[in-house]
Amino acid sequence: MPIPTRFLALLAASLFLALPVQANPFETTLKNGLRVIVKEDRRAPTVVHMAWYRAGSMDEVDGSSGLAHLLEHMMFKGTPSVGPGEFNKRVAAAGGRDNAFTSRDYTAYYQQVPKEKLEEMIGLEADRMRHLNVDPKEFEQEIKVVMEERRTRTDDNPHAKLFEQMNAVALQAHPYRRPIIGWMNDLQNMTAADARAWYEQWYVPNNAYVVVVGDVDHQDVFRLAEKYYGALEARALPPRRPLAEPEQSGLRRITVKAPAELPMLAMGYKAPALRDVLKDKDVYALEMLAAILDGYDAARFGKHLVREQKIAVGASTSYDSTARGPGMFYLYGSPAAGKTAADLEKALRAEISKIQREGVSEAEIKRAKAQLLAAQIYKLDSMQGQAMEIGGTEGVGLSYRDIDKMIEQIRRVTPEEVKAVALKYFGDDALTIGVLDPQPLPGKPQAQKAAK
Repeated sequence: MPIPTRFLALLAASLFLALPVQANPFETTLKNGLRVIVKEDRRAPTVVHMAWYRAGSMDEVDGSSGLAHLLEHMMFKGTPSVGPGEFNKRVAAAGGRDNAFTSRDYTAYYQQVPKEKLEEMIGLEADRMRHLNVDPKEFEQEIKVVMEERRTRTDDNPHAKLFEQMNAVALQAHPYRRPIIGWMNDLQNMTAADARAWYEQWYVPNNAYVVVVGDVDHQDVFRLAEKYYGALEARALPPRRPLAEPEQSGLRRITVKAPAELPMLAMGYKAPALRDVLKDKDVYALEMLAAILDGYDAARFGKHLVREQKIAVGASTSYDSTARGPGMFYLYGSPAAGKTAADLEKALRAEISKIQREGVSEAEIKRAKAQLLAAQIYKLDSMQGQAMEIGGTEGVGLSYRDIDKMIEQIRRVTPEEVKAVALKYFGDDALTIGVLDPQPLPGKPQAQKAAK
C-alpha cells in the first residue's frame, strides 16, 4: 500500500522552522562535504541524531533490487571497534533508542538519547560511515532475515502485493517500478560483495548529511561533528543520470489473485512531484484535493461512499508529491458486502467527475486546511518529528529553508485551482487500475469475489 502523504506535514513545521527571531535551525558544511543541520529545542533534556544518505532503492540497477535496504541491515553488523549487534546495545545502555529505514530516495539512521550521550552517538555513527565490516557470514544470516521480511510484509500481504504489482505496471522505465524490499530472485542471488560495493559507492560524507534536534548548542554540535565526521575522506560519487518515465498513452489494468477476505481496488494516476517550490502550483492544489476527498471525518469519500451510499467499507487517497522521482495520485478502497470492485471504480470515478464539473467549495478547503494543520502540529510536537521533517525534505531534493514558502503556497490554494487539477490529471491515459481478486483463505470460505 502506498505510504500516506507526508507533504502536508510542512504546514505545521512553521511552528518550528520559520522562527523570525533567529537562524534556528543552524547549518555548517565540513571540508569533506558533510552537511550538519542543528535545530535547538530546549523543551526536554534529550536529543535526536540522524545520519541521512542520498542513496535509496531508486539508485539500484536491475538485478540488484533490495540492495539499499540490505545494506541498512548490514550497518548494524559491526566495525573493527564495535562488534556485531553492539551498536544497538550501546544505544540502549545510554538510555536511548535507535532504528533505521530505507526509502526509494534515501536511507537514514537515528538515535534518540539523553543529551549528554550525543557525543557517543556521533562517534558510533561516524565509525560505521566508513569502517563497516561486511562479513560474508553475517551477510548470509542477514539476507535470510530480509527474505523473510519480504515474505511476511509483501508475499503474504495481499494489499502490499497488489500495490507492488501496480507499481511495476504503472512505471515502465523509472527505477521506482522496483520494490524497496527487492524482488525475491534478486535477494536470492545477492552477495556480500554486492553489499560491500554499494557501501563503498554511496556511504561517504559528501553523499550524506546529519540532522540533530534537541537540547543542544549548535556550536557544540558543530565541534563534535568536526571531531568525528571531519576526519572521514570524501570520494567521487558515480554520476546520476537523468531518469524520466515515458509518457503513458492509455489505460493499464491488472488483476492480482491472492488469499484475502475482500477484494480491493486501486486507481493510480500519474501526477507531478514538487521541483520548484514557487512555480509548481499544481502540486499544492492536488494535495488539497487529496485532503478534500479523504483528509478528515467529513471528507467526501467517507461521507458519500462509506456512510451514505454504502458502496465501500473504506476509501482513501494517497499522493506522493515530494519525491526524487515521478509522483502518483492513488484512489483505493474495498467494496462493501454485495458490491464489487467495478461498483467501487464507478463510484470513485463519479466523485472525481463531480469535482471536474462542479468544483469544490471554499468551506471545504478551509476545513481541510484546518484539520490537516491541527493533525500535523500534533505529529511534529516531538524532536524526532522535527528531525524527520528536516531530513526528509532535504532527501527529496528540496530545502528545509523553503518550508515557509511551501506553507504559504498551500494557504493560497483556491477552489478554482482544485477543479483545474482534477480536470488536468484524472484522465484514463495516465491511469493504472489494479484489482485484488480474493482467493479462499486457508480453512475459510471465500467471502466475496471481485469483478473481472
